[in-house]
Amino acid sequence: MKYRYKTVGTCSQQIDFELDDNNILSNVQFYGGCNGNLKGIGKLVEGLPAQEVIKRLEGIPCGMKSTSCPDQLAVALKKVLAKKAGS
Repeated sequence: MKYRYKTVGTCSQQIDFELDDNNILSNVQFYGGCNGNLKGIGKLVEGLPAQEVIKRLEGIPCGMKSTSCPDQLAVALKKVLAKKAGS
């Protein structure tokens, strides 16, 4: 299923991604932010379970900010997984 998350506190404004029935992540696209780095993150997390991506990326800051684009992906995944668990 396709998801869209509006980021908070980062240079990127939005993240689109897909999760299959087994919560495997694919087609991660960041909009705005550091284009090359964010494309790289998308490729690195491709095919990984959402929980593993959360474990790896959650809490990463950017400079003096308490969040980052990778952290915002973890936030988005946590929200989607919580919603799926509640359905």
